Parts: sequence; C-alpha cells; structure tokens
Amino acid sequence: MLKQQLNLKLSQKLSPQQIQLMKLIQLPTQAFEQRLKQEIEDNPALASGKEKSEEAEFEDEFSNEADDIQSEEPEIDIDDYLSDDDIPSYQLRANNYSKDDDERQIPYASGKSFPEYLKTQLRTYRLAEEDKKIAEFLIGSVDDAGYIRRSIDDIVDDLAFTQNIYTDSENVKKQLKIVQSLDPAGVGAQSLQECLLIQLKRKELTEKTELSIAILENSFDAFAKKHYEKLLTKHDISKDQLREVIEEISSLNPKPGGSYSNNIHNVEHVIPDFTIQIKDGELELSLNGRNAPQLHVSSHYKNMLKGYKETKKRTSEQKSAVMFIKQKLDAAKWFIEAIQQRQQTLMLTMNAIMEYQKEYFLSGDERDLKPMILKDIAEKIDMDVSTVSRVANSKYVDTPYGTTLIKDFFSESMTNTEGEEVSTREIKKILELTVENEDKKKPLTDEKLAQVLKEKGYPIARRTVAKYRDQLSIPVARLRKTL
Repeated sequence: MLKQQLNLKLSQKLSPQQIQLMKLIQLPTQAFEQRLKQEIEDNPALASGKEKSEEAEFEDEFSNEADDIQSEEPEIDIDDYLSDDDIPSYQLRANNYSKDDDERQIPYASGKSFPEYLKTQLRTYRLAEEDKKIAEFLIGSVDDAGYIRRSIDDIVDDLAFTQNIYTDSENVKKQLKIVQSLDPAGVGAQSLQECLLIQLKRKELTEKTELSIAILENSFDAFAKKHYEKLLTKHDISKDQLREVIEEISSLNPKPGGSYSNNIHNVEHVIPDFTIQIKDGELELSLNGRNAPQLHVSSHYKNMLKGYKETKKRTSEQKSAVMFIKQKLDAAKWFIEAIQQRQQTLMLTMNAIMEYQKEYFLSGDERDLKPMILKDIAEKIDMDVSTVSRVANSKYVDTPYGTTLIKDFFSESMTNTEGEEVSTREIKKILELTVENEDKKKPLTDEKLAQVLKEKGYPIARRTVAKYRDQLSIPVARLRKTL
C-alpha cells in the first residue's frame, strides 16, 4: 500500500568553500606554504608579490560601459573583475612581514647511510661470495639503534626465500659474529644484554671489567631491576665494587647505531606559527610573516577581459574563454578571502589562549598554567570547538621559554583542598619536582608520592600518581634507586 507522508528534517551542510577554509586553518606554516604554491600553480589568475599594474585605471576606463556588456552577456559582469574596489583587502600584509621572511630551503647534509658504513667495513674481510651475501643481508637487518631484532631461524628462512641462499643457523651465527666485530661496538646485537657484553669484551680486561661481564652474563635481570642486595650476596662483592660496576656499565652505549655521526635523517624543522614576546611587562602576539603573503588577482587576466570588452564581434570561443577566466578569477578571489579569514581566525584564537594563560606566559612557570579545555576558548571567541581544535593541534608558538605545540597548554582540572580549580599540568610539575628532590637511596613509592601531594594540597589517588608518572617517563621507585 502506497502512502504519502510529510516529514520535517533540519540538516546543516558545509559548502565546499567552508570545508576548504577549515582545511586551511588546520595547516601549519610549512604545509600552508606548500598549499599556497600549489594554488598559484593550479590557478593562473592568482599571483603573489607586489601588484605591478595600475589597477585604478580599470575602474575609470570601463565603469561607464558596464551596462552595454551586461545587456549582451547578462551572466558575466566583467566590471566586477576589472574594478579594484576589493584590491586593498587582497594585499594581506602583516606588519611583521619583511624580505627576511622569504622562504629559504633548508639544506640537508649528505653522507653514507649506516648500512653503507657497515658494508664499507665488511670489505676488509675476505669472505666467500655466499658468506658475503649473508653478512650483507644481516647488515640490512640492522635497525637504527644498531640491533638485529630477528631470530636466527627467521633469517635462515628469509635467506632461502628472498636471496635463494640455502644455509644453516650455524653459518648465519658465524657471519653474525663478523658483523658484530664491526664498528661501532655493539652493532648487530640481538638484545641489550648482548650489546653491552660485546662492548665490555672489546675493552681492556681489568678486574672491574671482568666483574661487570660476570654480572651481565649471570645476573642481568637482577642488575636491570636494580636488585642490588641480591647482587652483593650472589657475587660476594662490596658496595664500592658494585658502584664501580654500575659506573662501568652506565658508560656503555645501549644504542650503538645512534652513535654513527653520518646516520642522517631528514628531521622536520618546526616553524612557529605565532610569536609571543614580553615588552614592558605586557604580552605581544604576532603571526609568522609566512602566514601573511601578498596575493592579488593577476593583471594579465584583467587585460584579457579588457580586450574582450573592447571587441565588437565576439565569437563563441571568446565567450568560452571569458567563462574560463571568470571561474579562475572567482577561485582566486575566494582563495585570497579565505587566507584573510584564516589569519583572522588564527590571531583571534591564539590571542584568547594568550590572555587566558597570561600568568604563565609572563612567568614561564608551568605551575601558573590554568586548567583550560577547548570549550573555554571556543566560548570566549564565539567559535566552534572543532575550529579551536584545528588551531591547537597543528600550530606552534614561539615563547620566551621555547617553542611549544599550542595543544600542550590545554589541560584538565581538579579541585585542591582549598576548593580551587588547578591544572593537571601543575600537579605533574610538582610531582616531577618531588621526584627530583627525593632521596635516591630510598626513592618514594607511588603510595608515598600520593601522600606527599596530598600534604601539598593535591588529593589524588595512587593510581593517578602512577598514570602521571608514566606520562612524565619517570620509572618506578625501584628503578630510581641508587647505591
């Protein structure tokens, strides 16, 4: 049975322009520069730099002829594209932009990779062709830290399947020993224990070195967990001897791959989007000059419209060309307006964050950070939470105390014993200072740390202390213990 029914439905959809604007807001400085380059390449009607043409002449010369053009081509108002009424808003200049802010390519040093460095050393050994391939395969299995984290059996299988080399585990172990003899010492180890032992065995054998080797070989687990009493009893040594062993092993490199100076990676360089300075006791916020480029509509395209306007006989090809120009000019104008809107949104959001955390930006003390969530800033600037999130999650600010990701200024709150709302960042800072100042011979357990924080006015549970300690990369009390 067919039925007709009337339903009311309220829906909200973002236009393509709004979606593009949100994407622009989310981009950090370097990605934004790439987006600008791409848009300029894709849209020939968009130009950067200073406008060279005399824009004012267009309006004076053609404003009187607008009615004639509109009567013939009502769908295109050419004077909208020839007038320079909107030109000032297109220049998008910032007071802090100068030639010094022009883009510069960051050069990267070139050199041998870590595997190439190892293979160069391997050439000093006289190896059979198959053994050489096995050794090179092992070198290819070395990770950035210098370890081979795969079992010998897996490597034997891979050699058969990928290299067509059929060998046994004993021969692979033999070639592994050769790889482990290369520099830096410890490379090719399959565990931390093996890595440290390789380094110790390359040293001159002294009483201290031999004792260190014995402890690592026979009591590695107890040493790693700092069960010092067990070590003293098992190896029948004094505390002074154990201190020397700890000092000896601590001097070793647990990541030998990181010691190779030419082990180069292209590191992403952070370019701050904002700068906060303190001048005469007041905060001053500025937007990176790279966020304020000079963009304008290409005068070349306006000259093309000028020629079309002066033409009395217009062909269909010319009309199609004008439609194409119109589309490109519309896109150029919208993109320029979107950049201007992006700048306004960024400045408005960051200014609200700066004012909200004014005490911190003046002092630099993390204990002055107020509890702040996205909603607090969104309500302050009357924008959506998602917009604030886009700004906070991808932008950096250069402060007198270092360059920081904006989202790091946001934190949850809790109530202290005096009924005040305090930031969890403040609690973490106090926890960090408490651990730094503890007696390392008797480090505080999580239970005792919770008690200390409670005495300072922060009543938090032991499990919360453990969570904050993990977030701060602070080990448990047992691993913080020293002799």
